[in-house]
Amino acid sequence: MDPTPQVIEIAGRRVRLTHLDRELWPGGPATRATTKAELVGYVLDVAPAQLPQLAGRPVTRVRWPQGVTGPRFFEKNAPSGTPRWVRTVEVEGSGGGRWGSSQDDDAGPVSYPLVDDEAGLVWLANLSALELHTPQWRLPSGVDGPAHSRQQHPDRLVVDLDPGPGTGLAECSELAVLVAERLADDGLTAVPVTSGSKGMQLYAPISGAQGADVVSAYAKRLAEGLAKDVAWVTAVMAKDVRRGRVLLDWSQNNGAKTTITPWSPRGRDHPQAAVPRRWDELGDDLFQLSLSEAAERFATEGDPLAGVLTPDAPPGPRLPEP
Repeated sequence: MDPTPQVIEIAGRRVRLTHLDRELWPGGPATRATTKAELVGYVLDVAPAQLPQLAGRPVTRVRWPQGVTGPRFFEKNAPSGTPRWVRTVEVEGSGGGRWGSSQDDDAGPVSYPLVDDEAGLVWLANLSALELHTPQWRLPSGVDGPAHSRQQHPDRLVVDLDPGPGTGLAECSELAVLVAERLADDGLTAVPVTSGSKGMQLYAPISGAQGADVVSAYAKRLAEGLAKDVAWVTAVMAKDVRRGRVLLDWSQNNGAKTTITPWSPRGRDHPQAAVPRRWDELGDDLFQLSLSEAAERFATEGDPLAGVLTPDAPPGPRLPEP
């Protein structure tokens, strides 16, 4: 590998790139490896779609410095060497767990980066931050400094469909339709996103005027209602009840939790991405999309989330409360 760094300029910002020929995803008998240079190309290709999803959302990164066959680590604070042009925001912990983690942790301030432009995406790609995770709320426009997670109100509802052993995207597709119908009864419009891993998420814009506790409670009622009505659906996280069922995970609406950002790559065995999909694609033959397929999809069909879950989109409805 050539260790000589390169510096490129993107809209007036200088970004240092290293080890562009490093294989981040290994090849197989019928496939070739995917390099860091190709990752950089991908994030630039889909930047017009991904940047609106990242706008105003503190970013938790999952990094694989040696590629997906090596160790990974979660990173929340902006690392040393962060370019001066990267905005950061200090967010107080919720006291109920670390963002992007299910483990309890002491509350404390974290200085998260904000990704505002293509240069920020390329900077993170160079750090082998293969996954970008974000909360369901945005910081108010113009915030640049301390913020408090307890004060944030989600502007989107997310329902995660996680297939257990013996189930897959076919069952997730069937469940997605059932979830969307119940959301529609409350005036919500959902967009499906294949996760780039095993399952999918459904996103629906909401008012942004209700707290995360209200949103999380609504999602829990939705999940438990469907689990009661459909035998192969569960709202219980325990793995011993997951076989042959799809978990309808409502918990990611907690104000301290994060979800994979639409259009983000995934650090899995294959170079796949979380990609918004059309409803008419769902069914028995649905499959996860590779980075190249995702980029081609955006170039030819655009983004199903455009005008729906973007900063300039009109707010969604308020959620009913019991």
